[in-house]
Amino acid sequence: MNTTHTPRIAVIGAGPGGLTCARVLQRHRIAVTVHDAESGPGFRDQGGSLDLHEDNGQLALREAGLLEEFLRLCRPEGQEMRQLDPSGNLLFHHAPEADERFKPEIDRGDLRDLLLNSLEPGTVRWGHALRSVDGPAEGPRRLHFADGTTLEADLVIGADGAWSKVRRAVSDATPDYSGVSFLEAWFHDIQHRHPDIAELVGQGSAGVSDGERGLFAQRNSGDHLRVYFIQRVPADWIADAGLTVEDTAGIRALLLDRYRDWSPRLRRTITDNDGPYVHRPLHALPVPHTWEQNPAVTLLGDAAHLMPPLGVGVNLAMLDGCELALALANSDTVAEAVHAYEATMVPRSHAWQRLLDHGAEELLSAELPDFVTDSAH
Repeated sequence: MNTTHTPRIAVIGAGPGGLTCARVLQRHRIAVTVHDAESGPGFRDQGGSLDLHEDNGQLALREAGLLEEFLRLCRPEGQEMRQLDPSGNLLFHHAPEADERFKPEIDRGDLRDLLLNSLEPGTVRWGHALRSVDGPAEGPRRLHFADGTTLEADLVIGADGAWSKVRRAVSDATPDYSGVSFLEAWFHDIQHRHPDIAELVGQGSAGVSDGERGLFAQRNSGDHLRVYFIQRVPADWIADAGLTVEDTAGIRALLLDRYRDWSPRLRRTITDNDGPYVHRPLHALPVPHTWEQNPAVTLLGDAAHLMPPLGVGVNLAMLDGCELALALANSDTVAEAVHAYEATMVPRSHAWQRLLDHGAEELLSAELPDFVTDSAH
């Protein structure tokens, strides 16, 4: 970047997109700080497994100089996919070839550690929950954090997810509830404690749906597995039932009733989970999500284009972060970089938003998913 002064770049959010952006910036000797609301990298469980695609997520890791290390960490066997009916009959099975690397799996926590460990010490400033962004539109922008500190930046990058505080500086849009919720259940030491469920799911993932309710089970590393119960319900359906998310026994009884017509083997995913459930209502931004371009603020990932969780979110976030960093490295000014980045990112995200609009409903469809149809041609 050929500027008369070194721009002050602040990334908000230490997720895969924000960390990818920071890593690529540092590879091009551009200074950056990352600010995250969590108190540290081990503050919470990072979630389940991700498939990183060759044509977006892996491209970003290549630019970050981390692709080879990712390929050593990932689980190619996790590309196995099964689709069953509610009686437990196998409808479709994809077993990956030995050299298949199109979308291998990696745990979210492992991916985050890979990116965090690649950054210069002190890049991420933990415990920095953003409260608001103000200052002139042309910059510099002023960041106000919950701990009372402030910071000026020539570019603020909103990588802070679905409920982005940075987004408010450029857009009035807020995510809407899709009408579909996930309820996440965990299983540990599955080969010994849950061998029947391990056999049912295989080395990758297994999906089941009947048009009204669904289930998606997915292997994680370390002999763990997660199951997501998918339902078309009000956002506060647990409270409506007189329960709290901590009431594992009550929720389990409710699920057993709702899935009462499914096979006993599948219902073991309801009765045998280890620990409490995690409620994950699905939200999405308006389609398409647009904003007036701003030379000192931009967005990436879910902050820019929150969509249903159909396998592209993290991949697009990482590609966004990579392309924004490259635009900053190859432009004369921050404003030029933002313009170049958004000229590519916005149309791409709009195309994906339209493609996946109401995609949460498709998770409940009793018809075979697209990957089955595609595999037959």
